[in-house]
Amino acid sequence: MPPSASSTRPRAARIARAAAVSAACAALTTLALVPASQATPSQAIAAQGTNATATVDPAVLSAVGNGRDATFFVVLKDRADLSTARTAKGDKGRAKAAFAALRSHADAGQKSLRAVLDKEKVGYESFWITNALKVTGDAKLVEKLAARPDVARILPEQEYAVDTEATSPAANTTVATTSDAAAEPAEWGVKDIRADQVWSQYGTRGEGVVIANIDTGVQGNHPALKTNYRGWNGTSADDDYNFFDATGQCSGTSPCDDNGHGTHTMGTMAGNGGIGVAPGARWIAAKGCEARSCSDSSLLAAGQWILAPTDSNGRNPRPEMAPDIVNNSWGGGQTTFYADIVAAWRAAGIFETFAAGNDGDGVTCATANAPGTQAGSYGVGAYAATGAIASFSGFGPSLVDGSAKPNISAPGVDVRSAWPGSTYRLSSGTSMAAPHVAGAAALLWSAAPSLAGNLDATRAVLNDSARDVDDTHCGGTADMNNVWGEGKLDVFAAIDAAPHTSAIVTGTLTDSTTGKALAGVTVTAANAEISRTTVTGVDGSYRLTLPPGSYTLTASGYGYHGGTAALSLEEGRTADGSLTLDPVPHHAVTGTVLDAQGSPLGGVTVRLTDAPVAAVTSAADGTFALPDVAEGSFALTATPAVPALCNGAHSGSLGVDGAETLTVRLPARTDASGTTSCAPAPYTWVKGRTTVALSGDEDAATVQLPFPVSFYGVDYTSLNVTGNGLVNFLAPRLGDYANTDLPAAAQPNGVIAAYWDDLLLDRSSAVRTTVTGKTGSRVFTLSWENAALTATPSVRVSFQVLFDEATGAITVQYKDIAPGGTSATVGVENQSGTDGLAYLYDQNVLKSGTAIRFTQESTR
Repeated sequence: MPPSASSTRPRAARIARAAAVSAACAALTTLALVPASQATPSQAIAAQGTNATATVDPAVLSAVGNGRDATFFVVLKDRADLSTARTAKGDKGRAKAAFAALRSHADAGQKSLRAVLDKEKVGYESFWITNALKVTGDAKLVEKLAARPDVARILPEQEYAVDTEATSPAANTTVATTSDAAAEPAEWGVKDIRADQVWSQYGTRGEGVVIANIDTGVQGNHPALKTNYRGWNGTSADDDYNFFDATGQCSGTSPCDDNGHGTHTMGTMAGNGGIGVAPGARWIAAKGCEARSCSDSSLLAAGQWILAPTDSNGRNPRPEMAPDIVNNSWGGGQTTFYADIVAAWRAAGIFETFAAGNDGDGVTCATANAPGTQAGSYGVGAYAATGAIASFSGFGPSLVDGSAKPNISAPGVDVRSAWPGSTYRLSSGTSMAAPHVAGAAALLWSAAPSLAGNLDATRAVLNDSARDVDDTHCGGTADMNNVWGEGKLDVFAAIDAAPHTSAIVTGTLTDSTTGKALAGVTVTAANAEISRTTVTGVDGSYRLTLPPGSYTLTASGYGYHGGTAALSLEEGRTADGSLTLDPVPHHAVTGTVLDAQGSPLGGVTVRLTDAPVAAVTSAADGTFALPDVAEGSFALTATPAVPALCNGAHSGSLGVDGAETLTVRLPARTDASGTTSCAPAPYTWVKGRTTVALSGDEDAATVQLPFPVSFYGVDYTSLNVTGNGLVNFLAPRLGDYANTDLPAAAQPNGVIAAYWDDLLLDRSSAVRTTVTGKTGSRVFTLSWENAALTATPSVRVSFQVLFDEATGAITVQYKDIAPGGTSATVGVENQSGTDGLAYLYDQNVLKSGTAIRFTQESTR
């Protein structure tokens, strides 16, 4: 379970850890008093004592000591009212209402604090799910924020190591890939919780339920997971609303997993071939853990995405696309920071599971980890095939709030599941146990749909049906104790005990002309209260369990006219929902791709994201051909090859009712928020007049602006310039010689990278400014002239940044770019490092006589 420590940690270390937690908690309220006249900013915060408005974590005080900057979270006091969301009706009505309440509340409540941070030239990232902002600043800023009446807590930015799970010697053995994932027998854990009996006796495998995880990602094309990924259309994957990489580390094929842990847990939940508890469910995923760690920022962003999934750029949230169930096989420490996330999910009707942690030793109590140890979270312990509790499984009571933990236990030792590289692996940990419970919830909601969204009733059914284990050495009773929780998970017994006020619809989809069974057809049964969707199997069949009532049944598949039918389902009855679909004609789709300036562009991938049609690449003259496309309406994308420069990706609709000829013009590329775009601009070099005092290998200076410059919505009257080709709006920084891609969370943030590289300003170099034009239409120019590359001083570059008073546009242009000057970054980045637009990064594409204009939406 990442990132809990290994079960081999010595007992003394675990006891010391508990003592340290208690000491830290005490330090939160016991603050030393220092005379105000002698106080440093950090001591001044402490000196506020009981009069302090906010609680400041001691780790933050330590991090900002001695004049240092640190990143921390500012949590506001006011919480959104989610009571309306809890009672909202209609399909995903609760998720929609919860999202609306949380976002509107955060927007309004954070307005004043954001204004202060903007004035202080401090970058920040806002999170609506917990009404908090991530801020980077010094002790003076912490002191100022702690005194605000709207601030509750100031907490450190934390990262949790993704440790190797507590394992048996065989646990890291890679098992040979199965050629037919559907043919394998059920794994021991699946059998032990009796999921295979649910499949055979209740005929449900999780159909109609969407399950998710927050983990290290998922290998989306793994043979055990590929076909039930919600974004899979039979030929390609559409990640919009189906996969989110909060870490920014996926590249190339996605969904991705650069660790393996997330693929393994998703396999246990929904994998085919006997590894998954609910192989009929469809899955989506949020990568909230980096390759070897899980950061607060990524986990919070992932938590928001679960409630309101977005497109791949993080835009256009749609809470109606939220999953039904989410598994969290991560944790560590005793933070309660994620209680707000769990509360939001629960208000939205999303069932959550958390691993209880691997810090146990089979004896010591109070070893379970947050968030799984929080009272509101459904924490899961682990046991082995022998029936014994796993030696590493975390025990209660909770160190956070004293609640009984874990809630339940499930198989977690030597669990075989999917692993990147299309292989399989044995792993152990409460990380492996929690997804058994998440999969069981999917089976339960699929078989007993009246429980869907009713989290208390779902927990009660799972708890009451669990097999009791009498071990009270950490407190509790035989029925519920701090070793096993409610006992061993038994999903078959849970479904037996569930309210069966349901009806079943089954059917087969066939071709009306040939009688051929149609696989991969999407079938949805919906009314005003509920919508359930599944996909037909290889034999064209499907099955859905629904509450009694009237429904509209729809079936849609590529190459066929859609089919509909009215259904009236009676309790305890099975209705026939078979449909025949009429095939449609196919036609050729040809066209030409133009770049953002209207010139033909080659190397662009053209794809129908919602149709099983192979993607094509435009030729050098921009032409492309999709030779065989069925009639219908589709989403068409055109994605330029890297380097993309200022050509963005086209996304639009395509209606095919005959042979189609298209002209696809790429838009100007934008940052993720869509607020800043770039485009080539006319080149006219502006001569510098006033010299800025910059020289040497590492130097920085502050320059006053002749007019306010707006950058990512904040007005500035000065900027900081470095010898390394950077404009920094937040603070002058030295030593920024190692350029990176943009955006990047690491400092510096709030920058314009005119030509960011390790540069040297010698006697032949200069940095100059000049102002041209009349008031209202002035242009302020900042020029680096004849700067040398430190690594190769014979290579010289001249470039400049132009700020347009009338339009707010920022232009960078290049007079002399000698061969070899290809290791720079050019682009812009917002104040928190969460958004930006890189024109290039270490690419040999920049030429002399080039100008690029960055246009900001707020000033257009």
